[in-house]
Amino acid sequence: MHQRLPTGTVTFLFTDIEGSTRLLGELGEGYVAVLAEHHRSLREVWAAHHGIEVDTAGDAFFVAFARASDALAAAEAGQAALAGGPVRVRMGVHTGEPLLTETGYVGMDVHRAARIAAVAHGGQVVISRSTFDLAAPDARDLGNHRLKDLSAPERLYQLGKGEFPQLRSLHRTNLPVQPSRLVGREHELRAVVAALEAHRIVTLTGPGGSGKTRLALHAAAEVAERFPDGVWWVSLAAIRDAALVLPAIATAVGAQADLASHLAGKRMLVLLDNVEQVIDCAADIAGLAESTTSRIVVTSRQPLRVDGEAEIDVPPLPPDDAVALFVERARSIDSSFAADEHVPAICARLDGLPLAIELAAARTRVLSSRAILERLSKRLPLLTGGRRDAPERQRTLHATIAWTYDLLDEGERMLFARLGVFHGGWALHAGEAVCDASLDVLESLVEKSLVRRSGERYFMLETIREFAGDVLGDDEDLLLGHAQWFQQLVETLEPQLRASNQAHALAIFAAELDNVRAALAFARATERHELEGSLAGACWYFWMWTGSYVEGREALLSAAHGPGLSPAVRARVLEGLSAMLSAVADYPAATASGEEALEIRRSLGETDGVLRALINASLAYGRGGDLRRGALLLEEARALASESGNTWMEAIALINLGSGALIDADFGSAESYLRPAVALASSLEDRFVAAAAETNLAAALIVQDKREEAVALYRRACTVWRELGNPEGQIWCLEGFALAAAEGDPEAAARIGGASLRACEEVPYVLPAQEQAWRERRRARVADQLDPARIDELEREGRKMDLAESVDYALESVR
Repeated sequence: MHQRLPTGTVTFLFTDIEGSTRLLGELGEGYVAVLAEHHRSLREVWAAHHGIEVDTAGDAFFVAFARASDALAAAEAGQAALAGGPVRVRMGVHTGEPLLTETGYVGMDVHRAARIAAVAHGGQVVISRSTFDLAAPDARDLGNHRLKDLSAPERLYQLGKGEFPQLRSLHRTNLPVQPSRLVGREHELRAVVAALEAHRIVTLTGPGGSGKTRLALHAAAEVAERFPDGVWWVSLAAIRDAALVLPAIATAVGAQADLASHLAGKRMLVLLDNVEQVIDCAADIAGLAESTTSRIVVTSRQPLRVDGEAEIDVPPLPPDDAVALFVERARSIDSSFAADEHVPAICARLDGLPLAIELAAARTRVLSSRAILERLSKRLPLLTGGRRDAPERQRTLHATIAWTYDLLDEGERMLFARLGVFHGGWALHAGEAVCDASLDVLESLVEKSLVRRSGERYFMLETIREFAGDVLGDDEDLLLGHAQWFQQLVETLEPQLRASNQAHALAIFAAELDNVRAALAFARATERHELEGSLAGACWYFWMWTGSYVEGREALLSAAHGPGLSPAVRARVLEGLSAMLSAVADYPAATASGEEALEIRRSLGETDGVLRALINASLAYGRGGDLRRGALLLEEARALASESGNTWMEAIALINLGSGALIDADFGSAESYLRPAVALASSLEDRFVAAAAETNLAAALIVQDKREEAVALYRRACTVWRELGNPEGQIWCLEGFALAAAEGDPEAAARIGGASLRACEEVPYVLPAQEQAWRERRRARVADQLDPARIDELEREGRKMDLAESVDYALESVR
């Protein structure tokens, strides 16, 4: 049959019956006849459109076509033939250039076509960009979607005009994109998926380099549909303090206060990667799992040993899969690479460990497979580093990395070891400054697969980074230089978060967060209190921007307890701590920190410092309910800012005064504060402050029925919030748009309201008091015009939109 299969550019069509298990239960013995009719109808269609059946498994077809147009015509005809019957079939179409072997087609195009079919719904035909570009069908653009193979997003299209729910793609996840497919692991993958049905915690154990992370990522993708509240990956590789594990989880899933409360009632999957170095967090993870219906997947070199845990060992790859992995990785370097008799011997020599195999396969750039085997045979018996009681596989991996390291020249070895000081990667200029890296030597390490490059950043796999750290030893001078360099970086970036390039500064902060954490840990461990305070104090605005309140609170609390801090550094730490404590609703502690910071700033006599302390302390009082004390501090800040010419602080003081008036429902006073705030903010480079001023003024105007001006402000501010990537600002605007639409277009108001509800749940975000009041106003006005059933239906429609789609809809609907 394979001789008849088309070659070159081929279009694949995958199909299967949606809900076949349910249908079998409903039809019983009658299902056999239904399935036979399904097969007969579709086979007639394939034959009529020149399709060749490659494989059939149960109710699924795999069909190949020489022309994309024939495949699309077959898909349409197949759906028409089945219309009105008891089965609904989902179909996926993709065009590529697969490799045809004696056993059939192989390559990523086969997997891509199957994955596209898997995200469709019964009766729906979903096609890839390559098929769309080739055949130019009448199709609807469904946008970019991540498939379960964890590759980069794929643009997908729907053939025909039918209405279907959102595709079953990975849309609520931060699972990292994988550069290549998962090879083998079918048994382990099924085991992990099954274990997640019955156990709160599933721990994947095995030596470094055995592929635990890759397996966990693909298992998470496989079960994503079971977890409507998202699938979240938390890398713990750079964390050494077990107390930071829960804050790291909170940051990843978007919990702004208590993590257990955030997870309560939700169905999430959380993947904790590299837990072995913080194994003391086991009790915390177990407690978290007991308090939620969510599930937790852990990768670790040892199990947690807690109740509710299922341990799954990730063994070396069996011989055939090991060879397949070596060949695939070698072909990524040289597409003509073919396995010979030496490749199985190499894989056996490496005990089937995926990382070791990938390292060896990278050497095909400069060595034949025979030469690789010879070098392995000569070197590995001598390189059995690591603990004497370590498993043989782990010692072999260490030896494999050591072998690669041994091939380096002296300059490469020195740089390789020094680069182990970085956590989570580094930019070139950081490598040059901290490690005296030269570009030529760095690129040589990339070629040898000891260092990897992604865009403008370089990084090491954690196992390799640990090896580099072992080679380096305890070089305190290098560790100090690393910490000082990142302290200078965050000191430079911090004011930029309030300037025109704030989005760029925020991106750099996020990329270097693991390095900053490592620098903080070093400063704390070596009792360099001033360094720790300077680092933490410069980071608090970033933590506030990103909602990382728990992590920020812990870091700032630690820094605040350091003895001997200079007054300026202590004041900065306390200002940040006050902001973090306010965010997690610990108002007494927030006001105490704010007042102490203010006292220090007053004693130093620095106007800008006093202003910052006044603003922070006022926020703690205002959020805690003492609006009078908060307003007094804000009025003092406003007067001092005006007197000293600090427009930025004056604008913030006015915005916060206006916000307080909104909470008091004193809309006239709010407008009197916010109009000058908007005027001042318009002269600033800080687009965040300008958008905040316009959003608050719009809120004051909309409830005074000044709709036209309010909508214009909301539209302008919403554009800025979107460009800055700030979800909270976009939600504020959605609520304003919904209220604005409530009078003239109640259906649009209800849809936008539903979209806002979904966005609040996904961020997650709790609307401030005035926005809660706006939501109730909108609901009351809509309820006067539409019946409850219609409102529920419209809100459900709104909930189908993600945040970007919601904002697009609101901007289009409310003018």
